[in-house]
Amino acid sequence: MNWNWSVIFDNFPQLLEGTGLTLELVALSLLAGGLISIPLALMRVSANPLVRGLPVAYTFFFRGTPLLVQLFLFYYGLAQFEWIRDSLFWPYLREAYWCALIVFTLNTGAYTTEILRGAIQAVPAGELEAAQAMGMSRFTIIRRITLPQAYRIALPAYSNEIILMLKGSALASTITLLDLTGMARTIIARTYMPIEIFFAAGCIYLALTFLFIQGYRLLERHLLRHQRPRVSATATS
Repeated sequence: MNWNWSVIFDNFPQLLEGTGLTLELVALSLLAGGLISIPLALMRVSANPLVRGLPVAYTFFFRGTPLLVQLFLFYYGLAQFEWIRDSLFWPYLREAYWCALIVFTLNTGAYTTEILRGAIQAVPAGELEAAQAMGMSRFTIIRRITLPQAYRIALPAYSNEIILMLKGSALASTITLLDLTGMARTIIARTYMPIEIFFAAGCIYLALTFLFIQGYRLLERHLLRHQRPRVSATATS
């Protein structure tokens, strides 16, 4: 098979343009999903079954259905309801970009909620009891003890969610968005060289994954530096 490297170099700027949209969708959805996961995770660990009900139903739906189905339901399904078309949100909901961003946010928010819920339940009970004994309010305990500890516990698991969100963002191309995958498909339709273009797109995804992993490891090492064993001065002498 003759490998045409020139088609990769000629179309590489367009692939980078699609990469920018991919990074934008991933970054914004992770940020928004992380924000909504905090109150939902706290509701998820509530002793009140009524309080737990909403986040349980939300996480069950978005974790139990394929991301592609969720995209199609939002992008193609919402237009079937007249009251949605008449609402003030329709100028946004009819746009593929906003539909993809909303779905990605809700999807990663559901997974992050469960990750954070498990981390909250893993916070040592003794620390919470000590905080109560010191007279801290419930809100202060959550802000200064529960959430900081939970985030440190959740760090290793959350890195997997970032990578899954990056790879899942390729589905944005199915609703006409020219992200990295969508741009690759557009170039292939013009050049009829799928192997070269998809190879280049795959290399970009690999590079992004590598950068995400390395950056996250640096963050994890910084936030968990207090857990590393300290070498005493006598041991080094």
